[in-house]
Amino acid sequence: MRFRGFEEDLFLAHVQRFFSLAAKVCGAIDCSEIEAMARCLKEVRDQGGRLFILGVGGSAGNASHAVNDFRKLCGMEAYAPTDNVSELTARTNDEGWETVFREWLKTSRARSEDALLVFSVGGGDAEHGVSMNLVHAIDLARERGMKICSVVGRDQGHAARHSTHAVVVPQVDAALVTPISEAFQAVVWHALVSHPDLQITATKW
Repeated sequence: MRFRGFEEDLFLAHVQRFFSLAAKVCGAIDCSEIEAMARCLKEVRDQGGRLFILGVGGSAGNASHAVNDFRKLCGMEAYAPTDNVSELTARTNDEGWETVFREWLKTSRARSEDALLVFSVGGGDAEHGVSMNLVHAIDLARERGMKICSVVGRDQGHAARHSTHAVVVPQVDAALVTPISEAFQAVVWHALVSHPDLQITATKW
């Protein structure tokens, strides 16, 4: 017979608590806002608009995955600046990190028919100079009349306050805001790309 040790019990307790918190988020997240976001993105696609997806760190990985899903499953032209490491690092080196997304959007000729989708934990904070790359990109999108959608972990960040539609992942544990927010970015975008209004191509499995 195998007996669990003290460290294994602690690990199991953490995992059980993490999934319990995830279930709590599922019950508290604003489904109506996700529904509204789906309708918004459908309108952008149907009008020939493009979707630009921004994220930093783990959210950049989510942005790349989401680009694939929106293009393949929803037939929506979608791009993420972080997929081009050469351009990203060249702009960072020559122009600075704070403006890389804004300048990429300018070169992409972002226009009012397009949409911006932001994945972020905090969503940027102009007052405190946090994630200014997102702040400047959001401001440019606003100037150009773009639809702005965001999936964030804070309701007071720049993204949440200036989005057309913002899904704020409920804060169920202050110590786990980042992992839970980034995990639910994936849950939300998968809800979007599988939405009957958006999905046009069936998945393989």
